[in-house]
Amino acid sequence: MLMPKRVKYRKQMRGRMTGKAYRGSDVSFGDFGLQALEPGWVSARQIEAARRAIVHEMKRRGKVWIRIFPDKPYTKRAAETRMGKGKAPVEYWVAVVKPGRIMFEVGGTDPDTAKRALNRARYKFSVKTKIVSRDVAGEA
Repeated sequence: MLMPKRVKYRKQMRGRMTGKAYRGSDVSFGDFGLQALEPGWVSARQIEAARRAIVHEMKRRGKVWIRIFPDKPYTKRAAETRMGKGKAPVEYWVAVVKPGRIMFEVGGTDPDTAKRALNRARYKFSVKTKIVSRDVAGEA
């Protein structure tokens, strides 16, 4: 599971997810990428599930790049607990994803296999995504 080795502050505020992603919005490493279409939080479990789905579909051929990292702590209060008593402990880690962000990239395999693998990974996320190729990614 992806998570930071150490952080300066254990807990963060939620923040806002306004605007589009200008950084990380181009396919830089592979031939095809999985691009987010809406803002949201992607958990470390979702990232790992998508990675495993892609690797399984590609049968360990080609290369996979993960372009997002879960560096934001998500805190959650236990069920049936009274309010107050401070902020809850960290439950899991999330990556903040804005529209336009390339989350995964795939290269070194034929286009049909790459698209099938990324399509299988799309089901693992809580945000809408689309598959983009290296030449089309900059236009969106």
